Amino acid sequence: MRKKKWLALYTRPRFEKKIYKILNEKNITCYLPLVKTMRQWTDRRKWVEVPLFSSYLFVQIDDLSFTEVLNTPGALRFISFDGKVVEIPEKEIDNIKWVLSTDIITNPLEEKIPSGSHVQIVKGPLSGLSAEMVNYNNKNIIIVRIDQLDKTFEIHIPRNHVKLVKEQAK
Repeated sequence: MRKKKWLALYTRPRFEKKIYKILNEKNITCYLPLVKTMRQWTDRRKWVEVPLFSSYLFVQIDDLSFTEVLNTPGALRFISFDGKVVEIPEKEIDNIKWVLSTDIITNPLEEKIPSGSHVQIVKGPLSGLSAEMVNYNNKNIIIVRIDQLDKTFEIHIPRNHVKLVKEQAK
């Protein structure tokens, strides 16, 4: 049996849900993290589900499925660095699923966030999750970082739910 790995697929803008549906119909394992957000139109306000990471979805495939996934309308490329496709550790996918399975408010952050202090969540539904505390817009926030994509999202939890993790000397 061939080893399947999680990869990040970069899509055309606003094609994430369409590609997700097509890949599911082809029995390709994929994950599209969605968050609910309030959208305002001129005549109404409505809660809608939008991708946590714009233009990204995750697929779990073996090497033989690369072409099939890339031939999906709206799929552009797999995320790669130095010409090598980047594998997303399953733990990172599990962490995203874990956060989104709770009622904790999450907020994707589009700009590059500098590294912060490593913290461990010690209370609440995310107890045990590793995260970072960073200074962002002159306030301390808790973020979860997906290093392979250079993406982050904020999680809204009380500060007394985290404890600073001592950095080990290198």
